[in-house]
Amino acid sequence: MKNIFKLLVAVIIILPTSLVKASGEAETYPIEGRWDLTVNMDGKLMPSWLEVRHSGVNGYIGRFVWEGGSARPISRVEFKDGKVSFHIPAQWEKTDRELIVEGVLKDDKLSGTLVTTLGKNCTWTGVRMPKLWREKSPVWGQPVKIFNGKDLTGWQAMGPVNQWVVENGVLKSPKSGANIRTIKTYDDFKLHIEFKYPKGSNSGVYLRGRYEVQIEDNKGLEPLSLYLGGIYGFIDPWLNMAKEADEWQTYDVELVGRMVTVKVNGTTVIYKQEIPGVTGGAIDSNEAAPGPIMMQGDHGPIEFRNIILTTTIK
Repeated sequence: MKNIFKLLVAVIIILPTSLVKASGEAETYPIEGRWDLTVNMDGKLMPSWLEVRHSGVNGYIGRFVWEGGSARPISRVEFKDGKVSFHIPAQWEKTDRELIVEGVLKDDKLSGTLVTTLGKNCTWTGVRMPKLWREKSPVWGQPVKIFNGKDLTGWQAMGPVNQWVVENGVLKSPKSGANIRTIKTYDDFKLHIEFKYPKGSNSGVYLRGRYEVQIEDNKGLEPLSLYLGGIYGFIDPWLNMAKEADEWQTYDVELVGRMVTVKVNGTTVIYKQEIPGVTGGAIDSNEAAPGPIMMQGDHGPIEFRNIILTTTIK
């Protein structure tokens, strides 16, 4: 018995600290996880998102979402003594400069500075992203039309100039301008929406104002998250079901917590997959809060009709 006890003691001494700790990975890799960030740019609060994962023994990799564009890969995240930093190249910005992020982790919260690819200095804070897991299956209420087909009652444009008009039961953005959102906010829901775009145009439907289901003229291309039916920058659709430009098309989307299902023109292309975080263009990074249905109007002409929402019965 004494020999067995000595052997167990020897094994425990030899084992790496990370395997002995009972507190798990949160203590071993304190920076690891997904973080909702809020960036302060000259008093304007802008949503952002960061994911960090350990890679090997001492390395970290990640993804980062900034004000626009998709989730950008981070090849190396530096983390030591509570300090975190990384840099990534420009995406859609027309510059060779990199985006530089530095921060500190204290009391399981992040804060730091950010230098944009245009040289703008900002500050930011971050909290761990909520899981949004639902313990019970939803009980759905009755479908409700949230666009009356006559005017913008219940909707508001999100810019100084409103280019949105209603004609013959259709909500139209004839040119690039402001986005538009519902005045009401929602938690879990099913959304039916029909849309039409001219050749080469681009738009999107934001779920809770934070997760973009992409709309773009790309019939026949390989399915990607950046194309029609994808959760922008995060989830690829299985199939590209886009029709030709100038044809009416449909989305049927179910969002429960983070789990999303997307049907495009009657075909399921995403089924109960987790949305990792906010996409570029989100209204905020407060993912635990209800949010509006928002449509993008700043990327080209777009039309919508038959917007129907089904919410849960609590």
